[in-house]
Amino acid sequence: MKEKKTISTAYWFRREMKETAILLRCIPSTVVSLFVVSVICMNLLANKTLVQNYFIALDGGILISWLSFMCMDIITKHFGPKASNRIAILACVINLLTCAIFYIASIIPSEASDYTALNSILGGTWFILLGSTVAFLVSAVINNFMNFTIGKAFKNNPDGKLAYATRTYISTFIGQFLDNLIFSLIVFVIFAPIFWNGFHWTVLQCTMCALTGAIAELILEVVFSPIGYRIVNKWREQNVGSEYLDYIEKGERL
Repeated sequence: MKEKKTISTAYWFRREMKETAILLRCIPSTVVSLFVVSVICMNLLANKTLVQNYFIALDGGILISWLSFMCMDIITKHFGPKASNRIAILACVINLLTCAIFYIASIIPSEASDYTALNSILGGTWFILLGSTVAFLVSAVINNFMNFTIGKAFKNNPDGKLAYATRTYISTFIGQFLDNLIFSLIVFVIFAPIFWNGFHWTVLQCTMCALTGAIAELILEVVFSPIGYRIVNKWREQNVGSEYLDYIEKGERL
């Protein structure tokens, strides 16, 4: 029994690696690049609180997080939620690698000038990285599968504007809300009071931050979603990613 389980696990791992390799060959590099860059930028911008009062608090990540979700919506629509999850994991891995390189650069001594400010930015904060990674992965999986599930409800015209708008707007709002809420609770409620000399957000501020941020990011999604819709239609017309889609369809038939 143990040997059979090992073989099954090995087969699953090889299949996952092969699917990922095919996906990376098929998915247009511009969308992947924008997605990865937006995830890295979110991590850096989250270090700065833009607004804070009794009812609301917003960090700098709100300025770019909408782009990450728009890219995921595009990928989910054309390649499916599993493919979008793969790219989300890839983006997180690259982000962690980038943060590691930044940290190494920040601790290398230099007498050329005073790099204290730059080192503090490059060095980052470990619990911000933890919070952003956990929050993004959880919200990404929920966003992608919700987007896909809502899209299946439009059986008559699944590729129409109404279907695309509905699936992206609802999934983005819920995904962004969870992303903001999980991140702010981990960073500003659990760790900040310990490591930032008592600085913290209240649970109410975290909730309002999550809600306000989700609304703001939804507005940006509404503004830029026509671009995403045109990209998806162009991919479908040009049969982009046919190798991956055919491979997935063949696998589901087996």
